[in-house]
Amino acid sequence: MLSPTGWWLVTAPIDLRCGMDRLLVHVREILDRNPFDGAAYVFRNRAATRIKVLCCDAQGTWLAVRRLQDGRFIWPSAGASTWSLDPEQFGWLCAGVDWRCLSPKKRLAPRV
Repeated sequence: MLSPTGWWLVTAPIDLRCGMDRLLVHVREILDRNPFDGAAYVFRNRAATRIKVLCCDAQGTWLAVRRLQDGRFIWPSAGASTWSLDPEQFGWLCAGVDWRCLSPKKRLAPRV
């Protein structure tokens, strides 16, 4: 089962025709991170209609693809090369919801 130590969005779009070996090289050389650190790296195409998730664990490498039938994946604006997400935000991202507006710690004021 896929259970990464963290989720990292790669902010710049990439050609998703590439396979896991090219994505591993991208993580190592372009992002300057160790692709075998247990984290999941999420890449998107230019149109933001498809994503690929790359994750390495002790037994091997996972590569998963998701395509939205309608709409686009919500992505952070460029700035940093990667953006960290928690598992709940990643779930919302995969559903096509704007995960940036969600706050798990939001509390309602008591009614008087």
